[in-house]
Amino acid sequence: MMPEIKDCSLVLEGGTFRTVFTAGVLDALMEQQIKMPYIAAISAGAINAVSYMSNQPERTFRVLTTYRNDPRYMGARNFLKEKSYFGLDFSYNVVPNQLDIFDWDAFYDYPGEVEFGVTNAYTGKVEYKSAHEMSRNCDILQATCAIPILFPEIKLGDVPYYDGGLADSIPVKRAIEKGFDKHLIILTREPGYIKGTSKTNKWATKLFQKRYPRLAAAMNNRANMYNETMHHIGELEETGNAFILKPDYALKSFESKLDQMRANYELGYEQAVKKMPELKRFLNIK
Repeated sequence: MMPEIKDCSLVLEGGTFRTVFTAGVLDALMEQQIKMPYIAAISAGAINAVSYMSNQPERTFRVLTTYRNDPRYMGARNFLKEKSYFGLDFSYNVVPNQLDIFDWDAFYDYPGEVEFGVTNAYTGKVEYKSAHEMSRNCDILQATCAIPILFPEIKLGDVPYYDGGLADSIPVKRAIEKGFDKHLIILTREPGYIKGTSKTNKWATKLFQKRYPRLAAAMNNRANMYNETMHHIGELEETGNAFILKPDYALKSFESKLDQMRANYELGYEQAVKKMPELKRFLNIK
């Protein structure tokens, strides 16, 4: 019997391949038939959310590890065809619709509300799109994952969008706006992590300054925004309003060693299983 949960959100941080930890946690939730009433996800967190919605355990981990080192999935030659380091057609069409079949019917039937954050290139602000409105070419998923430089801009309608993490890395504020007081938050950085502004980010910001100045401003402020959000999450945890799962150590965002990816996935799964009794109390599951 599926437990009924009413008053808690699920918040998923992104982080490219660091989110194999998230995949392990969500697989443990699926084993317990735990379906959250509201999910806010960003970037690769959204990639994990879709297989959770479709109730396909191990699918996210399988896809990430099977194709991580496949040049069709990611590689410089994809720039020639799609102006993207990631193979857009391969990743968002061929894989889910031909190679590792995605259960679209179960996805669209997910009973809760699910939103993916995307960053509007004109305004530099985050917007939230309903996952249930995503087309079968994964347009909203492409947009929330569109890392500047590595992806082209992704248009939804006539508006260009980029990675939601540029304007809202961990969407707990959105969950609060939706009326939730309690939050299950899955992070992908190690304890004590403080975000800085890398040379790569500074370079990318300059490239967008003329065409999308407000997007560039968001990129420039990203580290401050992230650290402020983490401080807020810490306060929520102290007051008993947040249940946080995070790795003891974090992978590189573009980790290529499959054994390291598996270890981090297993860490997420085992941590969730170990803390399941405590989590169920937090969720008021009897």
